[in-house]
Amino acid sequence: MNDPLMILGQARQGPVPVDWRVFTKKRGKVSGFLRGTANDPDPLLVITPDGAIEYKDNHNQISIINFYDLAEITLQVRGSSFSDSSIVNLTVWVDLNYRDGRKTKWRSESFADNMQTIQSFIEAYGAHKALRGT
Repeated sequence: MNDPLMILGQARQGPVPVDWRVFTKKRGKVSGFLRGTANDPDPLLVITPDGAIEYKDNHNQISIINFYDLAEITLQVRGSSFSDSSIVNLTVWVDLNYRDGRKTKWRSESFADNMQTIQSFIEAYGAHKALRGT
C-alpha cells in the first residue's frame, strides 16, 4: 500500500483515482468543541484497491487496513430490539482474519452508521483478492 498520509492528502485535495471510495463529513462545531477536536481536519475514510485508511481526529492514530495482510474477511451483523417494538437496531462490522493468525473487527469509527462504507470495503477486498490472487 502506498503512503497512507499521501492517500489521505490526495483524497482531501482531489481528484482521486476512479477505483478509490472516499467518505467524508463535516465535523460538528459543538461536538468538535466538546471533544477538543474543533480545529482538526474533518473525518475521512479512503478505501483503495489495496486497503482502507481512516482519519478520525488528531487524538487518534490513523487506522490502516492493508488487504495484503488479510487471509479472509467475514461480514457480521447483530440485531437488537425491545420486546414490544417492531424496530430492530443493527450493528454491522467485518471480522478480519490476518495471515499471521490475528483476528480483529473493522467498522469505521467516523462512519459507523453508513452501510456504504462496509459495502465498499467488502467490494474492494473482493476485487483485491480476485485481481492480485492473494
